[in-house]
Amino acid sequence: MDADHAPVPDDIDALKAALMAERAQRREVAAELAVAWAKASEDLALIAHQKLRIAQLERQVYGPRSERSARLIDQLTLQFEDLEADATEDELAAEVAVSQATTVVGFTRKRAERATFPEHLPRERVVLDPPTACACCGGTRLRKLGEDVTRTLEVIPRQWKVIETVREKFTCRDCEKVSQPPAPFHAIPRGWAGPRLLAMILFEKFGQHQPLNRQAERYALEGVPVSLSTLADAVGAGCAALEPLLRRVEAHVMAAERLHGDDTTVPVLAKGKTDTGRCWVYVRDDRPFGGTAPPAALFRYSRDRKGEHPQGHLAAYTGLFQADAFDGYRALYAAERSPGPIREAGCWVHARRPFFAMADLEENARRQAAGKKTIALSPIAIEVVRRIDALFDIERPINGKSAEERRAVRQELSTPLVEDLRAYLHAQRAKLSRGHDLARAIDYILKRWAAFTLFLDDGRVCLSNNAAERALRGIALGRKSWMFCGSDRGGQRAAALYSLIVTAKMNGIDPQAWLADVLAHIAAHPAHRLDELLPWRWAPKAPATPAAAA
Repeated sequence: MDADHAPVPDDIDALKAALMAERAQRREVAAELAVAWAKASEDLALIAHQKLRIAQLERQVYGPRSERSARLIDQLTLQFEDLEADATEDELAAEVAVSQATTVVGFTRKRAERATFPEHLPRERVVLDPPTACACCGGTRLRKLGEDVTRTLEVIPRQWKVIETVREKFTCRDCEKVSQPPAPFHAIPRGWAGPRLLAMILFEKFGQHQPLNRQAERYALEGVPVSLSTLADAVGAGCAALEPLLRRVEAHVMAAERLHGDDTTVPVLAKGKTDTGRCWVYVRDDRPFGGTAPPAALFRYSRDRKGEHPQGHLAAYTGLFQADAFDGYRALYAAERSPGPIREAGCWVHARRPFFAMADLEENARRQAAGKKTIALSPIAIEVVRRIDALFDIERPINGKSAEERRAVRQELSTPLVEDLRAYLHAQRAKLSRGHDLARAIDYILKRWAAFTLFLDDGRVCLSNNAAERALRGIALGRKSWMFCGSDRGGQRAAALYSLIVTAKMNGIDPQAWLADVLAHIAAHPAHRLDELLPWRWAPKAPATPAAAA
């Protein structure tokens, strides 16, 4: 007989028993469902993790073959984070449901072995009170057999304190003259902010893109109200204190044999609106051709994108310049330029980009799977992308070798491919109308053929301008946070701090720790030894390892 149509007992006790049985069965079903859901969530998280690892390995092995590869990895990372959190929530929910059931087997996720905690972290040993009597017989004759240790990573909340520097006065009983220790040097006037606090304010504003008003709100919640004007004073004073180091970074960058250049938009507050300013970057990075000079980046700000700005930034520079085909750079390559012409090096990533937009097989497959309209792919574009990718395949093994070694390999392997590509582009261009997208993309390369093929004769030249684009990535990510610069002076300050922070990152240095140490010593540091404070000459102090408390 169907249980749904079974007669209901009239006895109260029987009804209670039936209700209890029904509730128990419901708990069993709920527990089984929770366990199944937790297993499914674990599987989804595992799949997302494997997809992320595959994408990262493909990018590591094959390089940025796809314009969307970096963005795809970011998307997969976010997806993995969410699914991993979902799996943990479902596991905990399953534990609660199983604890209320009697016949359902519990579920525990299989986690990867956790890495050991860094040795330099201090250890706090917490010993629980041992038992005083045997839990079995009640005896008190207990002897220690060993111990189990559970290690948990913990953080101490940020602590604020006021440092009172006392200068005692003494008077001489013989001559009545007053003696007192000299006042300590401070990075900013009156020294209201210590170097670590000042470094945190600067790094959070320009390195983490947190405007001062948000910093002030967080400090107030921590019990330390600091006015916005006071924080702004600290930023201005800190930038002024760091100005000598910026000048040395600028000199180091402009002494390079080869520079990467690029720019990006920077919204600037104007009367009743926001204008679109520009932030320019010039990157020195000799590591691809085996150079020993430390890498560095120099940022500059301007209210518009007129060519006079990069021409002024590079007025005294002569050497190789790798950038896009911005018309404002054209005057830099003129033969009559003083102190001499700059040699233009083309970026094959920029050249490849319009072709890739018409050759993205992966994007078409994703669109087709989602039921969206596919892109019209071009066989010519697919072939051009394939040929350019072959040039990048040759570059990867010689990255970091000397300029002569790179040139020899390129002459042997890359030159034939480049000549074949040129012949192919000329042949296809003759078949296309003037306004065709492919025609414009082909003309972009052929009109600048000397710049694009300079890498064949000079091993210092890279195939891409990715070094400059990487330097600008932080600004692109931070624009949504700070929205706009408050003024032209604000844009100039931002460019100065970007130069120092990005340079520190390029040298593998923690920018905030470096800023804190520099601001603690720069006021009293001899002017002729300021080079010692540059990021590539700075070494972090090893943290002291306290003795473990018993």
